[in-house]
Amino acid sequence: MTAQALRQKVGQFFFPAVFINDTEENIQETERLIKEHNIGGLTFFHSRASAATNYESKKKVVFNDDSYQKIKDLIVRYQKAASTPLLISIDAEWGLAMRIEKTPQYPYAITLGALPSTKSDLVFEVGKQIGLDLKAAGIQYNLSPLADINNNPNNPVIGYRSFGENKEKVANFALEYLKGMSEAGVLGCLKHFPGHGNTNVDSHLGLPVLNETLEELMENELYPFIKGIENNVDSIMIGHLAVPSLNDGKDTSATLSKAVIQDLLRDKLGYDGLVISDALNMHSVSKLYETKGHLEWEAFNAGNDVLCFAENVKEGIEEILKNASPERIEESFNRIMKAKEKAGILSANNFTSGELNFKKTSELNLQIAENAITKIIDNSNLELAIEAQKNNKLAKLSLYKNTDNTFFSTLNSKLTSPEFAFENPEVSNISLISKELENFETIIISLFVPKAKPMNNFEIDDQVLDSLSNLLQTKKCIVYVFGNPYVLPIIPNLKRAFGLIQVYQDFEEFQKTAGIQFLENIPGNGILPVNIDIQ
Repeated sequence: MTAQALRQKVGQFFFPAVFINDTEENIQETERLIKEHNIGGLTFFHSRASAATNYESKKKVVFNDDSYQKIKDLIVRYQKAASTPLLISIDAEWGLAMRIEKTPQYPYAITLGALPSTKSDLVFEVGKQIGLDLKAAGIQYNLSPLADINNNPNNPVIGYRSFGENKEKVANFALEYLKGMSEAGVLGCLKHFPGHGNTNVDSHLGLPVLNETLEELMENELYPFIKGIENNVDSIMIGHLAVPSLNDGKDTSATLSKAVIQDLLRDKLGYDGLVISDALNMHSVSKLYETKGHLEWEAFNAGNDVLCFAENVKEGIEEILKNASPERIEESFNRIMKAKEKAGILSANNFTSGELNFKKTSELNLQIAENAITKIIDNSNLELAIEAQKNNKLAKLSLYKNTDNTFFSTLNSKLTSPEFAFENPEVSNISLISKELENFETIIISLFVPKAKPMNNFEIDDQVLDSLSNLLQTKKCIVYVFGNPYVLPIIPNLKRAFGLIQVYQDFEEFQKTAGIQFLENIPGNGILPVNIDIQ
């Protein structure tokens, strides 16, 4: 094979990051990479300020109303520059909305994990709808779902992105989601091998270490991946996490470890599909090597076929050409081509199909809400509320959303009462509100959790937690939590609630369903997907 032909093949391993908010200069730079190096694909992010490692920085993320049109136009432009059609990828775990505003948003994995196992068809539908949305944009490869088992409540980065802590359910739901996407003609990816659930470090910022033995991993963490391999999963993403027991005691990131990729994933587990690295700009690995291209070579040498978010394309290609055997290059090249063939892009000249269907998304979200909302403390509190209303002793309190919310307006069809709202410390005074609530006996509280990630108590203000604690001890409180269930243990005296209902999402469909279920005393079908200790 000529040196030039080999170089063209190596280019296919590189999937640099591109951004919807890029400047014309950035866009031309990407077009140059595509033309000069025959790169295999691109991974889309919203903007440089929010990508992989940068999202913790305080850079302002600019929101556009036309992001969706922008990404479609960019994809057409980039495909035009490519002599080999590009495999376009994106993280769309809960839909395009994870990266692109004003596009359909589906529930987080933890919400889907609350569905009874008998409702796994809804997870299939989510995968399928997300797949159709991606195709409409011109994207063929979704870097999702997570196969991580969420067995560490202090995990700063997996949490709500995992289906839960039951390995069978995680495996089953991940497979349903993948099958749904496959039905739509979109490739999927199980991540983050060998399992990022039991870690308490964010691998965007540092290197998590898993202390399990191989036996323990086989028993738990690896279970959903093994099921995925048995079902011919399109690809597996390797996480930036160290497993010393597999690496002669060394803290080598799995993404750079032959022992993890070659010995464990390929040889022991028998996986021959596409292996993609987690983003190579993440701090756990990006700072390891001084020489440009060295990281890309090490990731390839460890066994990755696709180098995601590779920042040094030219130098990486040189290093791989210098060090890799032609056979190894051929192996990875063939896997990438097989994936492109399955995605149907090698013979296509039109890469987008279909339209976004917001109505379908809404109907699906409603069905999920009806089956996922979880009653944790349920004393059928409707009578209690009606009685308090009769005596003018009922009030409603909304935290982090104003009173003009769908949950309250749904309740108001039968249960009108004075309403109070704490929106944020700038515009609301929680101690004044608490004072006004002293005259009431029964309070329906809706907590719209400000953030999905656990940092800083999910951004719930200390005064709010104090007031909640006080109300729970002195009033009959019926608490609705719209957000990550891991918020529950940080609310003091929550055990004393008369009613506690976990709603997971603040979508209109979830707020409405929560209101209807309360008014009609409907039992909840949902099951908490993680074990939570309520104080």
